Amino acid sequence: MPFTMVNSRIVEAAITPGQTMFSQRGAMLAYRGEVAFTPSITGGQGGVMSMIGRRVANEATPLMTVEGSGTVLFGHGGHHVQVVDLSGETLYVEADRLLAFDGTLRQGTMFMGSQGGVMGMVRGQVSGQGLFTTTLEGHGSVAVMAHGGVIELPITPGRDIHVDPQAYVAHRGKVRNKLTTAIGWRELVGRGSGEGFQLALSGTGTVYVQASEEKL
Repeated sequence: MPFTMVNSRIVEAAITPGQTMFSQRGAMLAYRGEVAFTPSITGGQGGVMSMIGRRVANEATPLMTVEGSGTVLFGHGGHHVQVVDLSGETLYVEADRLLAFDGTLRQGTMFMGSQGGVMGMVRGQVSGQGLFTTTLEGHGSVAVMAHGGVIELPITPGRDIHVDPQAYVAHRGKVRNKLTTAIGWRELVGRGSGEGFQLALSGTGTVYVQASEEKL
């Protein structure tokens, strides 16, 4: 694992020769050794075509390529940081939540409409995620950002988990997700809790939930 938690808002990353790491631009706080930071012209999110798709939707997040030999401290905006270790699974996470991740991970972009059709796109708008989400797959580590810390909730067959879309951070594994509604007469007259939508996740994997409904 290349990441070591310094505190709840800062991680230290080990950079080794011959290996690449990506980080969000502006996330480098300090470093030791011979480390080079280069803007990632392809966006780091699945190549040029994927970058174009995100640019059209105005949802791309600029990244840096980090290479060399040394250690780097990463943090951004005072947000809490959670390290996710992948061992062959796929992580679904918004690009603006990515603090840093292994360059060994396969990067892609998934259209929200491919999971749940129209409701998938509605989910993107309700949660503030937009029309696309980023995927990272393979063996490696990812440092993601959240408000107020993150809790990991296991998803097991037959036991769905319902999450407030505003508190959702990411999920991994073989997980199906759909947006459900819980709108009754109280919501219609403005006296309900305001939580008219929930994100229902089922299958096998993990969902990461932040202790806040505030988006980055």
